[in-house]
Amino acid sequence: MQRINSSPNSQNLAIKSLFSFFSSLSETQNSNAFLLNYLTETLNIPKSRALVISNRYSHIKSPEKPETVRQYFHNAGFSDTQIQLAVSVSPRILFSDVDKTLKPKIEFFQHLGLQGSDSGKIISKTPSLLTVSLEKLIPCVEILKKILVNDTNNEDFIRVVSRWKWIPTDKSGLLRNIECLRNCGIVGSQLSVLLVRQPRLFCYEESKLRHLVSRVLDMGFSINSRMFVYGLQAVSYLSEETFDRKLELFRSYGISKEEFIEMFRKAPGILASSEERLKLGLEFFLKDIEFKKSVLVHNPVCLTLSIENRVIPRYRVFQIVMPRGMLNKKLSFGSMLLLSEENFLKKFVLRFGDDAEELLLAYKGHGLGSSPCNIEDWVIPRYRVFQFIMSRGMLKKECRMLLLSEENFFRKFVLRFEDDAEELLLTYGGRSLGSSLKEEF
Repeated sequence: MQRINSSPNSQNLAIKSLFSFFSSLSETQNSNAFLLNYLTETLNIPKSRALVISNRYSHIKSPEKPETVRQYFHNAGFSDTQIQLAVSVSPRILFSDVDKTLKPKIEFFQHLGLQGSDSGKIISKTPSLLTVSLEKLIPCVEILKKILVNDTNNEDFIRVVSRWKWIPTDKSGLLRNIECLRNCGIVGSQLSVLLVRQPRLFCYEESKLRHLVSRVLDMGFSINSRMFVYGLQAVSYLSEETFDRKLELFRSYGISKEEFIEMFRKAPGILASSEERLKLGLEFFLKDIEFKKSVLVHNPVCLTLSIENRVIPRYRVFQIVMPRGMLNKKLSFGSMLLLSEENFLKKFVLRFGDDAEELLLAYKGHGLGSSPCNIEDWVIPRYRVFQFIMSRGMLKKECRMLLLSEENFFRKFVLRFEDDAEELLLTYGGRSLGSSLKEEF
């Protein structure tokens, strides 16, 4: 007969397994069965988390208050997933008084412009905002709004809260940090930009703030330069060890520390990229296509662009148009990279008539999604729609519409504009905006 292994390790493992089993059994037996079922069945909260909550609130025996809270969140525009997440993170809100605790906070956020699902996105990630008194929230909100220059519609404030996923409640600490930044020379629009881009800095300890400002100044940034706040944002994300590792990566490609700092001053965003992505970019530009190092140092923003989705597709087009003499020989590949999607296609694809389809095929690698890469039937009709909606200010910024499926294109750029949908359809079909755009190209 085989002897059973009775070593101390195996005995300890068996004891731990038994303890875990009986502990789990005990938790289930001691939990509030009604609440456990409500959390798992109605709110779809994982059982492990639901057990913890039901044990903590074992005195809850009626579904009345939880259901009232759930219905209120639904009526306020929260999705099921947002409610689930909010309760999982801060279960106490499920047992809060709607009229006294939740409703005043939600209405306050709605007044600031956070409506429906937008409010749900923020509160589901930081539901503790609903447990903070308005007496603490309102003064801090007013301070932040004073920093945001010309934010008449609260759009910048919504960006701040969405990015921060929190609103500070320590008024004195917030004022102290703002004063610290102003004393460092960050004032007016610079302070506003910093708040929008990196709001968490406003909750740092004063000593840490001063240290970060000193680091940026030591790298040659001018306090009066508009790039200063972007440099401050970048170094706030990185430990000095991570910064040094990225410096060593650039050095391994022959870029000196001085050149690296110069690149950082021109494009602070390069430090936001992972080391893997930076290496991919350095390898492509300096090794694969043999970019001159001086050109890359002068145009570091190239390293912030997606190699797969932007750089390589445009390089394929560059390889076709330059050898054929289709463009001015002084044109640089770097200048092609910085154009918007629409401008790039207009200047380097659509204008070349008979070659346009070949260029678009090269640009997309294997064609435009599952649809044929046809200039007449795909690109020009969408460009007509683009001209129409941009000229009328129906969109705030340019957007990528050539990559969408037919269904998504019509949903996002035609049907959503109900009053103009009919005219947009006519424009798409070429019966508006005068003659064919081929003349323009």
